[in-house]
Amino acid sequence: MRGVIETYDHGVGIMMGPMWARDCGGIAPGDRLRIEVVPEGPQQDDLADDIKDAIAADPDAEAFFNALAQFYRKAYLRYIDATKRRPEQRPERIAEVVALLAAGVKAHPKD
Repeated sequence: MRGVIETYDHGVGIMMGPMWARDCGGIAPGDRLRIEVVPEGPQQDDLADDIKDAIAADPDAEAFFNALAQFYRKAYLRYIDATKRRPEQRPERIAEVVALLAAGVKAHPKD
């Protein structure tokens, strides 16, 4: 499930609506649950080495990439991967994406 981790009077938690309690059987309001939080979407360590190294070499691009929602990350990676028939374009596209990330651009202008 997706949810926002928030601070409440009694601590930190994720607000789950009545449908969660109904559909998950055995969960009642006020129950404490053990949860595991994992990042969503492609992470920097999951990237091909050439992309990972290029993003890591630019601190602004790296910080912005790590802050992007998975939708935007995947779109940039698809744009780079679209060079499979023209592999000579891959380094150019990686450089273009790093520059866009460093400038704080969420989506490729052609998208």
